[in-house]
Amino acid sequence: MGNLLSVWELGRKEVEEYVRLGLEVKKNPGKYANSLEGKTLAMIFEKASTRTRVSFEVGMTQLGGHAIYFDFTTTQLSRGETMHDTAKTLGRYVDIIMARLYKHSDLLEIAKHAGVPVINGLTDAEHPCQALSDLQTISEKGKLKKGAKFAFVGDCGFNMANSLMLACAKAGMEVALVCPKAYSPNPKYLSEAKRHGKVEVINDPAAGVKDADVIYTDTWISMGLEGEKAERMKAFMPYQVNGELLSHAKKDCIVMHCLPAHRGLEITDEVIDGKQSVVWDQAENRLHMQKAIMLRLLGKI
Repeated sequence: MGNLLSVWELGRKEVEEYVRLGLEVKKNPGKYANSLEGKTLAMIFEKASTRTRVSFEVGMTQLGGHAIYFDFTTTQLSRGETMHDTAKTLGRYVDIIMARLYKHSDLLEIAKHAGVPVINGLTDAEHPCQALSDLQTISEKGKLKKGAKFAFVGDCGFNMANSLMLACAKAGMEVALVCPKAYSPNPKYLSEAKRHGKVEVINDPAAGVKDADVIYTDTWISMGLEGEKAERMKAFMPYQVNGELLSHAKKDCIVMHCLPAHRGLEITDEVIDGKQSVVWDQAENRLHMQKAIMLRLLGKI
């Protein structure tokens, strides 16, 4: 039995395999239509979600299985039941678990005691499902090449940056983390990413995206950080992905955003709706990658 808890734990070949499987599932959906018939996915949500919930639920349905959604407020977790007890109970009912939580330590507790495969749907440390599906999109657009430049612009000290710097470095890309000094990458993740490829931190936005093949941005105000909004907006406005910033990248550069987007803040309408944006293909690929992940962890592909 395997889990998908982090990009950190994946080897280079495993990252490549997930990308290959995501592309395969997307290309041949009918081939896997009933592969998970009789299987049940439990989806535990402590944090709000649109794409993660819908893509996993629809994906499980398309594969012939069943998905159960529950959040903390409607379960005994809200009354103090431990992750240990919840995990051991769920493992007796379902075949696979996906959890979207605040604390990565809680995810590890579930994985330790569930006895069935566990998938990280996002924690404070990583978002591996998003990162792997993003690599699938980059591959589809012909940008997943050794030495191609991936520029992550904005807050480089949180889960998306953690997963993406590792995933892109392991895939052979060169990574630029473009951010204000106060929002620099997690030192542990930065050190690990540098073990796998060229990764640098650049504080100047224009220099950071120079010759980029891929520009990626995300919200400046992650869930739980709403109290820092004014401070963050002031720090990050020079890092807005707009037409001017895009002009410093390669002419055929693609622009990515994992959504939800705050239009007019981290990205402008002209860019997210422009010809270089692949945001909607990126969102769609969450579905195909979730299916690939579940099929792989349940030994069906």
